[in-house]
Amino acid sequence: MASTTYITGHTGFIGSHLKKHLGTKAQEVNLRVSKNISLSPGDALVHLAGKAHDLKNTSDASEYFEVNTELTKELFEQFLASEARDFVFMSSIKALEGKDKGASAYSQSKHRAEEYILSKQVPEGKRVFILRPVMVHGPNNKGNLNLLFGAVKRFGFWPLAAFQNKRSFVAVDNVCFMISEILANPNIPSGTYTLADATPFSTNELVAMAAEALHTKVRFVAVPKGLVRGLAYIGGGLGLALNPPRLEKLTENAVYDGSPLLSLIGKEVPLTPKEGFKKTFESFVNHDG
Repeated sequence: MASTTYITGHTGFIGSHLKKHLGTKAQEVNLRVSKNISLSPGDALVHLAGKAHDLKNTSDASEYFEVNTELTKELFEQFLASEARDFVFMSSIKALEGKDKGASAYSQSKHRAEEYILSKQVPEGKRVFILRPVMVHGPNNKGNLNLLFGAVKRFGFWPLAAFQNKRSFVAVDNVCFMISEILANPNIPSGTYTLADATPFSTNELVAMAAEALHTKVRFVAVPKGLVRGLAYIGGGLGLALNPPRLEKLTENAVYDGSPLLSLIGKEVPLTPKEGFKKTFESFVNHDG
């Protein structure tokens, strides 16, 4: 394990969990106070701070590039100039879309940060990791899973049953485990790795697991896809919870392979895919009381 692991974005979803996971080995980096980090030989810098994908489409595109691209460049240059050993950049699976025409500013900003990192010569003795997590979930998670859970709890039915999709997820506990194993194992080489649990799930399966956590039954209603898309379009114009980007998140097919990194780690992750969602949804139940 690195001497000290400096974490940017320590107050965020993944950062707060990672700080707890690493314990006394973790050191918070408050970028609002200073962007200069005193890195010592053997230290690691885990860069989690970033601007997340805004499903309400209210953010200015320049904000993504300022935070996700330019800040990453600045911190990476500090790492290269230091005697620290490891740099971990939390990118996103969406970076794969970053060079496509019409890609979101979020995807482009992550992709450009990756390109910058990969364009640099890394000195001998240093390691650089670009991590592309799929959708991360766990206690204190905010976003689409909360919307899904709330719909099951309030209404007892799921109107998007007509969508038969498969999507990869990863539990935040497993993400923290993977990062800590990377830092602890000097034999894991630099590289770009996907973070994903082994089993993908359909949204309908997630709804069933949410209902199980609530100890209730849910009725699956197959509203025609065209009607759902029309309602989402209207919802986007009215600023409602269901809008086209959120509908896509809930119903798209997005299956990715996280086995290369897991093979290098050579250990089982703490939570199976189903155990991960059980923990996530039960935390929602406990939070709501």
